[in-house]
Amino acid sequence: MAFCPNCGAAVDGRFCAKCGTAIPAGAEFTPFSTPPPSSSQPTASGMTDNVAGALCYALGFITGILFLVLAPYNQNRMVRFHAFQSIFLNVALILFSFALSILLGIFNFLGGGRFIKKPFMMPFIWLGFFVLWLYLMFSAYQGKKVVLPIVGPLAEQQA
Repeated sequence: MAFCPNCGAAVDGRFCAKCGTAIPAGAEFTPFSTPPPSSSQPTASGMTDNVAGALCYALGFITGILFLVLAPYNQNRMVRFHAFQSIFLNVALILFSFALSILLGIFNFLGGGRFIKKPFMMPFIWLGFFVLWLYLMFSAYQGKKVVLPIVGPLAEQQA
């Protein structure tokens, strides 16, 4: 079977039905010899896209910024999405922690401290953030795109 040297489509006659390129008589062309790049193949730096996406979450916004600056990864849309989502998520967690500390401090100052204790609540909140961090890292490693409710659409716009 002949294949078009221009687009790689299977050709039955003298012209490609897909792109219209003329096929020389008796020529046998094989489809493209090199497969298109996929996310499971290493890039020029030797790291696959899913590993780079997972590492965007490793040290929070620091690795997110790092992957936005490094040359082969700042052109990849998937890695950019995970980097931006990591940055936005960690900034949101810092702001949330700061606001929660202020609210619980005011609540304790006004006399509600006997019902809600800050040292009792914070480990459970940080455990939830830790589980979310692990879930995002493992999902990125598996090649899944998890879009978080508020920071996810912002990351998609930036990527």
